[in-house]
Amino acid sequence: KSSVQTIGEEQIQNPYTELLVLKGHQDIVRFLVQIDDCRFASAGDDGIIFLWNAQTGEKLFELHGHTHKITAIAPFSSSDALEEKKHLILTASADRTVIVWDCSNGRQVQKVSCFHSTVKCLTVLQRLDVWLSGGSDLCVWNRKLDLLCKTSHLTDAGINALVELPKNCVAAAVGKELIIFRLIASNGGPEGWNVLEVKRLVDHQDNILSLVSVNDLTFVTGSHVGELIVWDALDWTKQASECSFWDSSVHPDVQPEIKLSQSPNETSVQHLTSDDECVFAAVGKGIYVYNLQMKRVIACQRTAHDSSVLHIEKLPNRQLISCSEDGSVRIWELREKQQLPAEPVPTGFFNMWGFGRANKQANQAAKKMQENTPMYFLELVGDLIGHSSAVQMFLYFGELGLATCSADHLIILWKDGERESRLRSLTLFQKLAQNDDLQLK
Repeated sequence: KSSVQTIGEEQIQNPYTELLVLKGHQDIVRFLVQIDDCRFASAGDDGIIFLWNAQTGEKLFELHGHTHKITAIAPFSSSDALEEKKHLILTASADRTVIVWDCSNGRQVQKVSCFHSTVKCLTVLQRLDVWLSGGSDLCVWNRKLDLLCKTSHLTDAGINALVELPKNCVAAAVGKELIIFRLIASNGGPEGWNVLEVKRLVDHQDNILSLVSVNDLTFVTGSHVGELIVWDALDWTKQASECSFWDSSVHPDVQPEIKLSQSPNETSVQHLTSDDECVFAAVGKGIYVYNLQMKRVIACQRTAHDSSVLHIEKLPNRQLISCSEDGSVRIWELREKQQLPAEPVPTGFFNMWGFGRANKQANQAAKKMQENTPMYFLELVGDLIGHSSAVQMFLYFGELGLATCSADHLIILWKDGERESRLRSLTLFQKLAQNDDLQLK
C-alpha cells in the first residue's frame, strides 16, 4: 500500500475545479514557457512548438522547423526602448539547430545550424542583450544571431544546466563539476567579446541536475545523489550543504557529508526553486524546504508522490505545487508546527547521587531532537488528477490558472471554478443587456 498522503473529494482550498484539455502535440510535452501575461509556448519530443492563450485555451500558432525533439526553450523579449516590445522565443533541438521565433506572427526569424552537438540549455542575459547556448561548449550570441564568442570543447557530455551570476558571470553544470565563466562584453559590434573560464568547483560527488539563483548573493545546486550545496554568488565559495535529507536527527550546526543509502533515483535532486528565505527541492518522491539562514531543512514530505517529483514551484501565498512521474499535480501549504515545551530535567534526592544522570542525558537527547525537528509542515490541500502519464512541468498564471504538460501528449489548463462561473454570468448579463432583454432598473 502506498504511504503517500491522500485527500478526499472535499478540497476546500483547491480552487482548480475546472479544466480545459489542449490537444495538438503528438509526443511527450516536456516544456512550457510564459511569453507574457496571457500567452505561453509548449514544446516536446515531436519537435513542434505551439503558442496558446492561457485564458481561453485557444491555439494561436503551430511552429514547424525542427526535425527532432526539442531539448531547450527560452523566452527572449526585446529591451529596445525605441521600438515596440517584441516577444521572441528560442528553441534548441536534437537536430543540432537553434531557431528564433516571433511570437506575434509565429514566424521563424532565424536559424543557427553550426552546432557540433545538441544544445541542452539556453539562457538569456537580458542586461547584456545576449543569449547563451550550452552543449559540448558554451556559445554567446547577440539578437541578430551573430556568434560573439565560445569556449573550447568542454566535454562530450556537455553542459546540462546554466544559471546567471552577478558581474557578467554564469555557472555551468558539466557532469559533477560546476564551471564559472566570465563574459567580457564589447561596447561595439560582435568583435571584442570573450568568455573566460575562471573557476572549477568539484564539491559534488555526482552529476549536477539542478541549478537555481536565489538572489545576487546566493545560488544553489543539487545532484543525482541528493546533495544540495549553497554557494556564494560573488566569490563562488561553499556556504552550506545538505546531504542527509532522509536523516531528521542531523545536528543543525554541523553539515556532515553523509551519503544516502537509498538508490540514486530516490534521492536525486530533480528540481530546485527558491524565494528569499528558502530553497524548495524536489528530491526523489519527496519535497523539502531548506531555510537558507538556518542552513537546514525546516519542513518536508518524504513521500509527496508515488514516483519521482519532476517540478516544484512556490506560489505567492505560502503554497507549493509539485508534479510527478505518477501523473499527479499536488498543492501543499507550508504551515507552522506547534512546538511542545521540553520537559524539565528532574531534580531532588536521586540526582544528588547521580541516579538521574541517565534521565538527564535522555532529556538532553530529547531536547536536541526537538531542536532538530522541522518547525513547519507541508499539508496537502489539493490533488489535481487529469493526466494519465508523467507530468513534466507546469506554469502558474495567477488568476488565469495553471498549465500542466505531460507524457500523455496533453496540456491541461486548470481553472478557478468560481472565477470562471462569475465570468460566464457577467458575459451572459452583458449579452442580455445589449439585446435589451433585461430591463435595467
